[in-house]
Amino acid sequence: MPSTPLPDFSSSVKLKYVKLGYQYLVNHFLTFLLVPLMAAVVVEVIRLGPDEIISTWNSLQFSLIQILSSTFLIVFFATVYFMSKPRPIYLVDYSCFKPPVQYRVPSSTFMEHSRLVNNDAKSVDFQMRILERSGLGEETCLPPATHYIPPNPSMETSRAEAQLVIFSAIDSLMEKTGIKPKDIDVLVVNCSLFSPTPSLSAMVINKYKMRSNIRSFNLSGMGCSAGVISLDLARDLLQVHPNSYALVISTEIITPNWYLGNQRSMLLPNCLFRMGAAAILLSNRRRDSRRSKYRLLHVVRTHKGGDDKAYRCVYEEEDPQGKVGISLSKDLMAIAGEALKANITTMGPLVLPASEQLLFLFTLIGRKIFNPKWKPYIPDFKQAFEHFCIHAGGRAVIDELEKNLQLSTQHVEASRMTLHRFGNTSSSSLWYELSYIEAKGRMKKGDRVWQIAFGSGFKCNSAVWKCNRTIRTPTDGPWSDCIHKYPVHIPEVVKF
Repeated sequence: MPSTPLPDFSSSVKLKYVKLGYQYLVNHFLTFLLVPLMAAVVVEVIRLGPDEIISTWNSLQFSLIQILSSTFLIVFFATVYFMSKPRPIYLVDYSCFKPPVQYRVPSSTFMEHSRLVNNDAKSVDFQMRILERSGLGEETCLPPATHYIPPNPSMETSRAEAQLVIFSAIDSLMEKTGIKPKDIDVLVVNCSLFSPTPSLSAMVINKYKMRSNIRSFNLSGMGCSAGVISLDLARDLLQVHPNSYALVISTEIITPNWYLGNQRSMLLPNCLFRMGAAAILLSNRRRDSRRSKYRLLHVVRTHKGGDDKAYRCVYEEEDPQGKVGISLSKDLMAIAGEALKANITTMGPLVLPASEQLLFLFTLIGRKIFNPKWKPYIPDFKQAFEHFCIHAGGRAVIDELEKNLQLSTQHVEASRMTLHRFGNTSSSSLWYELSYIEAKGRMKKGDRVWQIAFGSGFKCNSAVWKCNRTIRTPTDGPWSDCIHKYPVHIPEVVKF
């Protein structure tokens, strides 16, 4: 007699409702516990009647010393609680640099330049294959120095690019918020590969004639996740300096880092990295809570630099011909996966509902005690966040996180479209993605956003924001003239 195949219980509609019921029960356990208790108290009070309640109250004798002592203790503990409570950090607003049209580099232009500059046909073919599979569109931009044949990187052109992208983003932010340069108390600038003297933070202070007592910081060499590190630093400073504004600038300067050799591992950044910058205004002033867009909830940082492979997977060095470039290891995705695992292990207990934490705990105990071959339970982070901003480092990065976190196509849409329209803008890519979500009119009051970034070292850093108010669809910003075209279909391979 032929055996009848068992139904697929994992996709059963009934099982889906069982899981939903479980989640509702666990996540609202205290409510289910307290409601009957409160109902019992109300019933008992009604049963006693007003006369018996008054006589019970009169029978209690309190001396003046007891009343004063109790009042003092209540006031003392309330003061300690509010004094030790962290200051709320608000994101008032932010702006992203929008490159001028004349800096656009279509794929055909990029490949034509590569053929004219590079005599090695194999290197040119390699770049062609990378570009075809990169997920980048035809409107990404490169700085003027790279448009020359051969490219003309210099200190002057590098500074010119830095001034263009940083000052444009700051000017836009100040116009949006009405903030004045003299109002800024903290300045943090992160740029990984271009670190001139005077620093980029000094360049900003000089341009805008900021106060002499401003607390300024310049972070370099920290990779594409440095934007979250800057947020963490600004948050810590705002915790100890009340009634302050912090300006955070995240960018990467392409001009001095254009690789002119033939090493394949060093040619990858040429194909992926493009111009970009973001300026973010943070505040710890309670009066800014209403006009601010978001409130910072958590920052989690993970550093895998103790492992030699992780340390060297993104490495600046010279090739055999003495040309400097950024080498990307073949182990990069595996190392990024390990860093992500460590990061979400810390992030999970902070954001996941009790139902997901219990399932994870039971699976962990089952694997330890009963069967180590049990499939590990991957928490459903979609229950903790409405929006995901995954660093647009490349198609492989987005694919890997979509798979590992079991996200939907819409959850990674902002990352894919940012990569398509702007390329890998390094640490600022998270803000182009957030701007995409706002431009689509999807950001509602109470929504939670998870920003995830990876960087050299090797690091995985993430930040969690909560939306303070429903965001109206902006009429300006980097997506203003093209949001109606998106999302677009991005083929696996685009033949040029």
